[in-house]
Amino acid sequence: MNTFIPYGKQLITQEDINEVVSVLKSDYLTQGPKILEFEKKFAEYVNAKYAIAVSNGTAALHLSVLAMNIQKGQKVITSPITFAASANCVEYCGGEIVFGDIDPDTYLLSIDSIEKLLQGSPKGTYCGVIPVNFAGRVIDTERLQKVCNKYDLWIIEDSCHSPGGYFKTENDLISLAGSCEFSDLSIFSFHPVKHIASGEGGMITTNDKYLYQQLLKLRSHGITKDQSQFNLKYDLEPNFKGDNSSYPGWYMEMQDLGYNYRLTDFQSALGLSQLKRADEGIKKRRNIAKVYFENLSDIEEIFNQSGIIEGHAYHLYIIQIEKRRELYEYLRSKNIFTQVHYIPCHLMPFYRKKGWNIGDRPNSEKYYETCLSLPMYPSLTASEQEHVINSIKTFYGR
Repeated sequence: MNTFIPYGKQLITQEDINEVVSVLKSDYLTQGPKILEFEKKFAEYVNAKYAIAVSNGTAALHLSVLAMNIQKGQKVITSPITFAASANCVEYCGGEIVFGDIDPDTYLLSIDSIEKLLQGSPKGTYCGVIPVNFAGRVIDTERLQKVCNKYDLWIIEDSCHSPGGYFKTENDLISLAGSCEFSDLSIFSFHPVKHIASGEGGMITTNDKYLYQQLLKLRSHGITKDQSQFNLKYDLEPNFKGDNSSYPGWYMEMQDLGYNYRLTDFQSALGLSQLKRADEGIKKRRNIAKVYFENLSDIEEIFNQSGIIEGHAYHLYIIQIEKRRELYEYLRSKNIFTQVHYIPCHLMPFYRKKGWNIGDRPNSEKYYETCLSLPMYPSLTASEQEHVINSIKTFYGR
């Protein structure tokens, strides 16, 4: 097969194009009505009260940590198996990231490893946890919240891999990723390889009105035009004779040091159009995962794989093998472009300079040595997936 098969790929339909073109022909390219519409629809999709659209997933993480008012030197726990932004956002704000270890069966941040870190330090050492719904599997934030409540920690759920994913609560109820049922904030990415694509883009969800209002300011230079939130009486015109509590229409206040992390209207239009197909996309991803699992389970050299997990959103489908580089190169020769997710963050040069070393997080390091992400996206055809599976079988002499 001569077709180029990447590990991830966006699907842009004619409807998507029409929606974007419609906005390009309208009066607003940015700060218009499509942003609010996207926010409302997305909040409904994940069952949260509020959603704040931002320029990308990294911006969503940065603003979320800022909103939690992290102080210089405070420590936050996250997983080493994630994109660097999950950790870097804490460093941006003057905090210190501490890496837990993963559960080798789920690939998620081990809640036991979090408890061990917390028990080994005086109360107040840590201020929060950023769990990552890695590959699309959703962490049990109900259990995590119980641990965090003992130590007065906030939770920012990194749900970039898991829109539409969920876990089952103790009462056997569905808790959606991003619902913030057991977390303070949750963040998403709309990068092209994600479930919902808007070119670049991100979203923060919360059920806390105060955090929502803070985030609206922080994404736009710390400025508010909401008169109910103004701090100052209007005293900028010496000759103004009106009521000192009234403000002219142009008045605004910069109350905090914020950023320009806004999403555009045409990106929001694309996100809205893609959101309409989100459930269909999840269904296709889960079917692709089922086909992989059923066809690869007999290969004993594959000693672990993502499998069929209820609530999994399948941003990635991961296998673990001993001859990872050899298989990676062989598949490339067949125009199958797999990927490795991720090099452990604590072993990146930036974090090594802060004292992290090989051997510090053994589960994460062992996972990295053997992991490979197979092609996973809704437009992957049955014949393309068959080519991937047959190529793996051929490599292993099956």
